[in-house]
Amino acid sequence: MSSQLLVVEDDPDQLTNYCHALTRKGWTCRAHADSASALADDSVRPDLALLDVHLGTDADAGFELCRRLIERHPGLPIVFLSSRTDEIDQIFGLRLGAWDYLTKPISMTLLVEKVSAVLKRAAPVTTASIDGDWQVDGPRMRVTYRGAPANLTVTEFAIVDALIHANGAVLDFDQLAERTRQSVVTNNTLSTHIKHIRRKLKTLDRDFDALVSVYGKGYQWQPSD
Repeated sequence: MSSQLLVVEDDPDQLTNYCHALTRKGWTCRAHADSASALADDSVRPDLALLDVHLGTDADAGFELCRRLIERHPGLPIVFLSSRTDEIDQIFGLRLGAWDYLTKPISMTLLVEKVSAVLKRAAPVTTASIDGDWQVDGPRMRVTYRGAPANLTVTEFAIVDALIHANGAVLDFDQLAERTRQSVVTNNTLSTHIKHIRRKLKTLDRDFDALVSVYGKGYQWQPSD
């Protein structure tokens, strides 16, 4: 099935160019010039949203649209494509939950490759059984223990999913930051996420100890024998 891309750009020529390049890749492009029409286009959840920041007379419309799309579709991959190149704008966009922030001008070849890379990162994994008790359900972004769901945030799920599918390998901060799409997190922030994950998983299994810290290296999922 063709990936559904929600593309929001108020310049009609740029919008046409983007969609022409993206549809040539085989993706379906749902094009909009403003936030209102983009939010009204909710018949099918998009696989990715490509947003300009400055839309019409609102210099920050894309940021607000990003917030609303994530509220409506948790985990939705969002990529900003903007002529605003200041580092503070890029950091702000990433902190809102964007998976990437691209700047104009950009070649259509690079745009297609960037979108393709994000879609690959967002591709759901199949359900994997851990110890016969723990399960991770990629499409639904859910972790369960003996059928009972853990109340994990999107970021917490991404961390658990990465560790479980590392097959016992230790993942360092950079690897986990990449998997959570949070390129501006700090080591302290990651440690906080790990603490929250442990607390939530222990509410399901009070003896849970599979998520371990490896001093000086990172974190590891160690399922029991």
